[in-house]
Amino acid sequence: MGILLDEKDLDKLILIGDRILIKPKVPQSKTRSGLFLPPGVNENEKVQIGYVVKVGPGYPIPSVNDSDEPWKNVSDEPRYVPLQPKEGDQAVYLQNSAIEIEFNREKYSVVPHSAILLLLRDDGLFK
Repeated sequence: MGILLDEKDLDKLILIGDRILIKPKVPQSKTRSGLFLPPGVNENEKVQIGYVVKVGPGYPIPSVNDSDEPWKNVSDEPRYVPLQPKEGDQAVYLQNSAIEIEFNREKYSVVPHSAILLLLRDDGLFK
């Protein structure tokens, strides 16, 4: 089951906390020996591969009020510990933890940071 969103602009999506938006990679339709696989076989895999499209701000850090140090600038802006994935990375993630959404007739997965097993970062991948 997925969520259908009808917005036109992907930039309007804001990910909260440690969430990552992933575009699943197109699954293989044939085995190495040449047998064709039915459409539902790859969807039931426990581990999936996809491309990181957007990354949330990260884990929030609680603000510390130092009343003993009045010269410090006090800011109400939240601070975050950034996440490892970056846009364009290839991610291997656990399918059980992913939430599927449909945006502009394309399927995406929203995955928590803890469900990502490994990343492949190649700067020349999209050039």
